[in-house]
Amino acid sequence: MFGVSVVTTTYNEREYIRPFVERVRSVLKCVKHEVIVMDYSSPDGTYVEACRWADRAILVKGAGQTRGLLTGIRVSRFPAVVTLNVDLENPPELIPMLLKVFMDNDLDLLLASRTTIPWISERLASRTIGKSVGVRDVYSNFRVYRRNLFKDYEPILGETFGGELFVYA
Repeated sequence: MFGVSVVTTTYNEREYIRPFVERVRSVLKCVKHEVIVMDYSSPDGTYVEACRWADRAILVKGAGQTRGLLTGIRVSRFPAVVTLNVDLENPPELIPMLLKVFMDNDLDLLLASRTTIPWISERLASRTIGKSVGVRDVYSNFRVYRRNLFKDYEPILGETFGGELFVYA
């Protein structure tokens, strides 16, 4: 049976955990799934809240978003992994549509671009790197990956807020 792992990374985002998990579960109620929260040592109790609501909460001390996403992908149970931001910038209600496109086209990676890219640094990087890889929003973390894509991969650029994973994929 098809299943999906949903991975998010957190730092001081305790108030988002419950609404995030509830919305993900609501849209995936007919699909076997798990919700994994990767927290990098939030002092506000995010990890404790994630333990209450997520299927798995993992503390990744000293890791940033890139390492947290990679770790979450690697520990996931299902072959399809959706990554998105816990702050609900990425609407979980789009997950079923993304999964359908991903599966129907037998993709290794699917990226959902934001309509507005908030930071000037992200806009500039997306214009330059995005042209070479053919996407509009390099830093969108709303993605679907095949889990096995990263089994032997180790990041080399440090913290790229998930950008390195996208470029590698």
